Amino acid sequence: MEAVAEDPSFSSQPTNDDDEKDVFHWTALAIVQSIVIFIIAGIAEILGGWLVWATIKGVRDAEGITHKRPWYYALCGSLILVAYGFIPCLQPSASTDGFGRIYAAYGGYFIVLSFLLAWALEGNASKPDVGDLVGGGIAIAGVFVIMFWPGR
Repeated sequence: MEAVAEDPSFSSQPTNDDDEKDVFHWTALAIVQSIVIFIIAGIAEILGGWLVWATIKGVRDAEGITHKRPWYYALCGSLILVAYGFIPCLQPSASTDGFGRIYAAYGGYFIVLSFLLAWALEGNASKPDVGDLVGGGIAIAGVFVIMFWPGR
């Protein structure tokens, strides 16, 4: 059997140098950057998804009539969704928080932005109700617990 050299960068035992590199501290700038990146990601994902939805399922107007959009809406939406996949990687805490925590926190932004963007795109046909607003508020509260829980 061939011996495999162990790469020290993948060691399961962190060194003091690794501890110093892996520490992330929230600053005012990092908080603003994180929120902006989550909002950009949400707009990209929701707009891309809406463009595909509008092509396949159609969009209701104020009278409740559904209108389907042309095929190129779905193509544009698909390209936007591909771009969306890269946006969360820009999070300032991504090197320490990793995929799961970043996407869990993003989920709350997605919920609130889904209500707001659907309302903006479809008007009163998608106006959020009180339950939507309460649920969105709970989701955003959860986001801040995930992002800023002390001791990380």
